[in-house]
Amino acid sequence: MATWRWVRARPVLADTLLAVALYLGENALWYFGPSDIWPSSWRVALAWSLLGMAPVALRRRWPWVAVVAVSAHAAVSSVLAFSTEGVAIAVLTYTVAAQMTVRRSALATALIWLPALTIATALTRYDDPPLRLAFAFFIAFNAMMLLVCYLAGRIVYTRRRYVAALEERARTAEQNQQSLAAQAVAEERRRIARELHDMVAHHVSVMGVLATGSRRMLLRDPATADEALATIEETSRTALREMRRLLDVLRTDPEPVGELAPQPGLAGLDGLVEQVREAGLAVTLTATGQNGPLEPGVALTVYRIVQEALTNTLKHAGDLAAAEVRLDQGTHWLTLEVFDTGRGPTARTDGIGHGLLGMRERVALYGGTLRVGPRPGGGFRVYARIPLEEARS
Repeated sequence: MATWRWVRARPVLADTLLAVALYLGENALWYFGPSDIWPSSWRVALAWSLLGMAPVALRRRWPWVAVVAVSAHAAVSSVLAFSTEGVAIAVLTYTVAAQMTVRRSALATALIWLPALTIATALTRYDDPPLRLAFAFFIAFNAMMLLVCYLAGRIVYTRRRYVAALEERARTAEQNQQSLAAQAVAEERRRIARELHDMVAHHVSVMGVLATGSRRMLLRDPATADEALATIEETSRTALREMRRLLDVLRTDPEPVGELAPQPGLAGLDGLVEQVREAGLAVTLTATGQNGPLEPGVALTVYRIVQEALTNTLKHAGDLAAAEVRLDQGTHWLTLEVFDTGRGPTARTDGIGHGLLGMRERVALYGGTLRVGPRPGGGFRVYARIPLEEARS
């Protein structure tokens, strides 16, 4: 296969090997055929046949040169009463039909066939020994051979164009899919950036208020002022962590962030679950651990994942499905699992949804992992794991 690919990458070499094979095969048939059809001089016949087969080696590299050469050879053969190189004529007819447009291929085919046929008809070469064909049979045979070779080439030409169109369509679809995925990621990053912006702005506002109060209480109540300064210190660290993450997001998308309303967190999960229940989905929420408060960004990530997962369950799982949300805050890891008992993944594999991309972006922002897919017993499962070493406030 490696040798075959190497030869195919060199069209002149491949066509030369084809011409040699056709030349040897054709003359072997003449040699092993009846002796009454042998040429009067084998040396002249072999040389003339080699000259007529040579254009086959040029058929793809210089097609018009090959057309003119085989046409001239056939015309001279008709004038001198030599055997025309029918195999080369057939190969060149197929080649121009398979490679050229309709108009150009028809012109090339006419140039290959008409001069020799016209001369042979005018000089009645079809009646020469040893064949001595009738004129009608001579015309019908040549017309049939022309049509077969030309139509075979046109079929190959159409097939190649069709395959090329399919490949181009597949490339375009893949590029569009990649563009849509990239657009979805960019949109989700902008949304995350806006939400983080609100959180950082909140922390800065709190620090400003506490700093003002501390300055006023510094002389009257030093203990209260010290407590406020400690809160400012902790809030500044939290704001700095959130700001770093915000800069990581904006480093790939410098568009300005807009304004959003304050974003929900873990406290909003009960209300979210209740809304989903009112919409008709039986859903339960189980929360364990609770080893301290979370940073607002992590809490918002948990809320958005639960919101997206339950929304997908409402859309795709079916009327009789039920869902369960499990949240566990351990010492080092936060684990979130949302699964349902619906119809499974078949209704959710039409493409890469923006929601899944958004989940992955949010979890990756905090160094976590996300896994989504079908459950072994049926239904769909969303599983997220986020490290908590630096996610505590």
